[in-house]
Amino acid sequence: MVTASFLSPAQLVGYVALVLGVAAFSQRSDTRLKVLIACESIAYVVHFILLGNYPASSSALVSCVRMLVSIRSRSPWWIAVFIVINVAFGAAFASSALGWLPITASCLATVGVFVLQGLPLRLVLLVCTLLWLVNNAFSGSIGGTVLEALIALSNLATISRLVAERVARRRASAPGALAEAG
Repeated sequence: MVTASFLSPAQLVGYVALVLGVAAFSQRSDTRLKVLIACESIAYVVHFILLGNYPASSSALVSCVRMLVSIRSRSPWWIAVFIVINVAFGAAFASSALGWLPITASCLATVGVFVLQGLPLRLVLLVCTLLWLVNNAFSGSIGGTVLEALIALSNLATISRLVAERVARRRASAPGALAEAG
């Protein structure tokens, strides 16, 4: 029955991840973004275990821990730690190229959250979102597919706001800006 699959425990947990993910990517604060992504990742761990997608589940677990660590530390040492853990999980669980999509996304996000901030961080996370979108569509994750599509849109809106703010600051600080305003 199609209706039952929309309301299965796996899909219901995916809908929780959907709400958390959209809330995360609407944040301007990097800290709030990271905390909400960590919460989304916990929901994803359960969601993908229930769907039988262990590479995605393990990647979500690493993502949760990585996001929380990145709030307190920006040490490049953590990049190596989390990439090694991700690749180890990929080697253990990924049996096809599809299984490597969330692992790749998690590795890219690892570099992003420890090295980047603001606009560059969100651009890297957008690429990661697109990798997760493909993974989720092929995994049969209804909430996850909707989530990643909405996250992409939400992230694009936030990127647009950040770009507009950057342009406004540059205009305000440009030589002659006061003369033009007067």
